[in-house]
Amino acid sequence: MAWKQTPLLLLVYMITTCSARDRTDLLNVCMDAKHHKTKPGPEDKLHDQCSPWKRNACCSVNTSQELHKDNSRLYNFNWDHCGEMTPACKRHFIQDACLYECSPNLGPWIQQAGQSWRKERFLDVPLCKEDCQEWWEACRTSFTCKRDWHKGWDWTSGINKCPDTAPCRTFQYYFPTPASLCEGLWSHSYKVSNYSRGSGQCIQMWFDSTQGNPNEEVVKFYASFMTSGTVYHAAILLVPSLAPVLSLWLPD
Repeated sequence: MAWKQTPLLLLVYMITTCSARDRTDLLNVCMDAKHHKTKPGPEDKLHDQCSPWKRNACCSVNTSQELHKDNSRLYNFNWDHCGEMTPACKRHFIQDACLYECSPNLGPWIQQAGQSWRKERFLDVPLCKEDCQEWWEACRTSFTCKRDWHKGWDWTSGINKCPDTAPCRTFQYYFPTPASLCEGLWSHSYKVSNYSRGSGQCIQMWFDSTQGNPNEEVVKFYASFMTSGTVYHAAILLVPSLAPVLSLWLPD
């Protein structure tokens, strides 16, 4: 019977270890990373695409301004490493960066990182399927040279350059599907959700701040299962297809 228990044990592990933080500290928190504030709070003058988070943000005004520059001092990362990225594509990368730096609603997915430039990261954030699809559609004709942008660059010049063994090709070549882009680009920071914007069950990269921040509802939804310790229900949320199997393993 040991082989039958393996998937369940993996699910329990995912649920009980999916946050490096105390389970009571999930709803409104900033990561311990290079440019994040210690605690979230109002930032009335957040720049342009980062402005949806101005009511409660983990990023500063200066950080939000730097995120919009082609030659940002934050990480010395060049979007145009294979020629100029289209403006439509770049908008999605800026929005991704704003979510990463500014959102206080990623607590359930924060993990220890153990990297020189950050102590924490987020992992497998359930990104709304439209956000991923639109990102891929906007970038499919732009060019890059790598599938995982977290590693493998040539940094000898001080900015990221393609290694000699990595030819520039279209995004669609390196990322043939939306999921391959959103999940592979930053070492599985995101997991493409089956849920849509407004469902309350996936994180939105794009939203109208005049209607509030929908991710506040989402983080409450996921944190409630973590704090209750309800393995069965949380497992169904993570992997719905296993619900019939889990119902046979777990007691009523």
